[in-house]
Formats: sequence, structure tokens, C-alpha cells
Amino acid sequence: MKPTPSNFPRISSSVYYEDANAAIDWLCRAFGFELRLKVEGDDGRVEHSELVFGDGVIMVGSPRDKSDKFPYMKAPKQVGGANTQNMMVYVDDVDAHCKRAREAGAKIVEEPKEHDYGEEYWSDRSYGCEDIGGHHWWFTQRLRNPNEKA
Repeated sequence: MKPTPSNFPRISSSVYYEDANAAIDWLCRAFGFELRLKVEGDDGRVEHSELVFGDGVIMVGSPRDKSDKFPYMKAPKQVGGANTQNMMVYVDDVDAHCKRAREAGAKIVEEPKEHDYGEEYWSDRSYGCEDIGGHHWWFTQRLRNPNEKA
């Protein structure tokens, strides 16, 4: 494989919000993302943005309509609240992260709890939440990894 651009992971995801500008601000405040780039269109609509968290990148944008060449780019509320993906992010302290997200208005759909997949596998502590745009996120802290020595 050829190398990726120096500031981009091999895989990243895009999410769409009815008010992408507000969502970008909220994602930074609630989840700890940092805004790296935002490209706005004539009407203030977010055409492209890049938010980073550690070595990960997500792109946030405004949904498209039928006249656009990408009419399938929709926010959850535009499709009856459906999500076709869930985002999963590793954090250092899942309980502190959950507290921060809750205080910013995230709807916690699963409180932090441990998921132990057995001695041969890993153990994580995770919580699930819904953001202000209806997207679902999982934040996880690795507790045990049998492939790594303490």
C-alpha cells in the first residue's frame, strides 16, 4: 500500500448534521475533538471539515438535498432517526469522558460498564451516547489486552 497523507489515518468517517457549525462546536466541547479545518459555502453551510482526536479524524458536514450530486448525505433526523454507523473512540478515562459528555448534553444510552471477552481476549470499559444530532457513539477504555505486557 502507498502511504496516506501525513496528517490522515488510513480510514476515517464522515457524519452529517442539520446544523453542522453548532455540531462542530458541540463535538469539541462535549467529546474533546479539535477542529483542524472547516470549509464553509456561501450560505454558511459546512462543505467539509476535519475534527481530530488523537490520531483519528472525522469529517463533519451539512446534509445534501436532492439537487446535490451527493443526495444520500443525510443527518439522522432526516431519515427518521436512523443511523447506518456507530462511531467508536478510545479514550484514556471513560468515566471522566462520560461525565464531560453528559454535562454538555449528550444522551447517555448505556452507562459506563466493563465488557470482558475472556482471558485470551481483551477487557474494555465503555459507554454509549447519542449526540445533539442523533448520531450514536461508543467511547471505550482498554483495561486488558493479552497481546500487550503490563
